[in-house]
Amino acid sequence: MSMSAGGSSASVQATPNVTPMIDVMLVLLIIFMVVTPMLLSGFTAEPPIAINLKDHPEDDQLDQVLGIDSKGRYYLNKIEIPYENIGPKLKQIYDARTEDKIVYLKADSKLDYEKVLDIMDLAAKNGVRMVALISDQKPNTVSSVPGDTKATLPPGATAPPATPPGGNH
Repeated sequence: MSMSAGGSSASVQATPNVTPMIDVMLVLLIIFMVVTPMLLSGFTAEPPIAINLKDHPEDDQLDQVLGIDSKGRYYLNKIEIPYENIGPKLKQIYDARTEDKIVYLKADSKLDYEKVLDIMDLAAKNGVRMVALISDQKPNTVSSVPGDTKATLPPGATAPPATPPGGNH
């Protein structure tokens, strides 16, 4: 509000000061811009890198993907789940199945191996018959596995010769 400083008979002007409101709105905008991508991304883990990988099937109805990110948080089908709920949830899913009792495990490559073994053991005790590990194809290599749909190199790259299982003898 502003007032006239003098003896004149000017009236009081009631104009709102919007500067603090704009400051609060900008802070809220920044907070939402930072938090929203984290909420929408599911989970991220950098899996181990290997050569000659075959794509795992992606069937949203049947495939169950269990994940562990770099901070040790657990995810089931990209939804965060507390450790103590994983066993009962897997048991519920796999007790209803008569076949295809496979869970895909995607774990960050920097995790302690103990954490990966622990979750594999938990899955085995709750109806899972096979744990398939997900890893990424080594950059600038081509998978020689028949049926691999991602067996392509970046433009201009050449594929190294395929090494037979067991190495060169």
